[in-house]
Amino acid sequence: MAKFADHDAYIAAAPEVFQPLLVQIRAQLAKALPDAEEVIAYDMPGFGFGKSIIAGYAAFSKQCGLYLSKGAITAHAEDIAAAGLKATKTGVCFTLKKPIPDQLVKKLVLASRKELGL
Repeated sequence: MAKFADHDAYIAAAPEVFQPLLVQIRAQLAKALPDAEEVIAYDMPGFGFGKSIIAGYAAFSKQCGLYLSKGAITAHAEDIAAAGLKATKTGVCFTLKKPIPDQLVKKLVLASRKELGL
């Protein structure tokens, strides 16, 4: 698995088709968490404080993912389903055909931050 120095390096190495989605999710996370640091954790880009990660994102061969606290996913399960997206315990999967709405990103990120007490 590749190691990345920063978010730009991660996005540049991601499948080209997903790079615009990653740029967009990065911008949404930065907007929702203006005081958080950009970090690389678990070989994924994310936002947080020190070793506490509020939200991370990743690209895979067929989809992208936004990773948050379990409570954020649970609290907004209906919103995730209403957007036609699938969730795991700690993430939401999205694609070019079904991108994650900006407003949902904001809700999830703020809920994750609140749950983590950051």
